Amino acid sequence: MKIIAIRQPGYIPYIGFFKKIESVDAFIFLDDVQYSRTDWDNRNKIRTPEGSMWLTVPILNKSGKLLNEVEIDYSKNWVSKHKAAIKFNYEHSPFFDTYWDDIKYILNESRKKLLDLNISLINYFISVLQIKTKLIFSSDLHIDSTGSNKLLDICKTLHADTYLSGEFGKNYLDMNIFENEKIQIIFEKFEHPKYIQKYPKFIPNMSIIDLLFHEGPNSINILKNSKNY
Repeated sequence: MKIIAIRQPGYIPYIGFFKKIESVDAFIFLDDVQYSRTDWDNRNKIRTPEGSMWLTVPILNKSGKLLNEVEIDYSKNWVSKHKAAIKFNYEHSPFFDTYWDDIKYILNESRKKLLDLNISLINYFISVLQIKTKLIFSSDLHIDSTGSNKLLDICKTLHADTYLSGEFGKNYLDMNIFENEKIQIIFEKFEHPKYIQKYPKFIPNMSIIDLLFHEGPNSINILKNSKNY
C-alpha cells in the first residue's frame, strides 16, 4: 500500500499538520492552488496567558493569486511583532532557548514569497521532529485539473492506492471518482495530544512551536504516539 496526503503548506502549522506528514509515504505540498485569505496559509495561533493570539503574515496582491505566487508585505513591521510576541509568551518555557535562535534566523531572512517562508519553517520543524517522509510540490507534477480531479490525478501520478484526506474532505470530495480508480480514501480524525503548557488549562491547536518550547526533544515521542486515523 502506498499512502499519500496533500495539503497547502501553512505558516508555523500545528502538530496535526506534522502528524499527517509523518503518517504517509509521500506528502504533497499543494502550492499551485488559489490562495485563500480565510485559511491557514499565512497565519496561526500561539499560546498566551489569556488564551491564544493570531500571528498573521501580511500579504501583497492576494486577489486571484496562486499560493506559490503570493508575496509578503514587508511595509508592515510584522517580523518584529511576531518575534516579540513569541519571545514574550515563551521565553521562560523550558526549551525556548533550544529552538528560538533557529526560528528567529528563518523569520529574519527576507523572503519575497509566502511559500518560501512557510517551507523554510516547515522543513526546520520536520528536521527537528525527525520526520523522514518524501516531500513533493504539486506544481512540480504539472497537473492542470482542479478540485477533486486534481487530488485524484496527483494520486494516480504518484501511483498511490490510498489517499489520507482531512476530516472535512467528506464535505467536498467526489468520492466516486476515487472509487472508480480503486483508490481508497481514509478520512483523518486527529486526536490532539495533551502536553505541558506554561499557562493553566490546556488549549489545543496551537502552532508547533508551542509543543517544541514546552516539551523539547520529547515532542518527537508525543507526535509519534498521537493518532490521526
